Amino acid sequence: MELMDCQLVEKESLSSSHFKSVLKIKQDPLLKKQIEQAAILGNIHHSKVNIFFMDDEGYKRVNTTIWAYGDSFILLKGGIFIPIDHIVRIEV
Repeated sequence: MELMDCQLVEKESLSSSHFKSVLKIKQDPLLKKQIEQAAILGNIHHSKVNIFFMDDEGYKRVNTTIWAYGDSFILLKGGIFIPIDHIVRIEV
């Protein structure tokens, strides 16, 4: 499946996403750097990024801001978390 064919979802609907499956997905080798850049853009410029990820239902994409990140999760506005091991890539 092409990542551009991912289901586009609204940030608000992510609260119903489940990340229980242990996945072996191919992540962009620059993902950590993409997360850092996206968090800077989100906090300073309030810029949105495309986050390509996989939940238990399949590949999805959300266009939103990243407010913070840790070792295993990113935090979106509204207190929504996405586990980093489910993220394929981020386009800034």
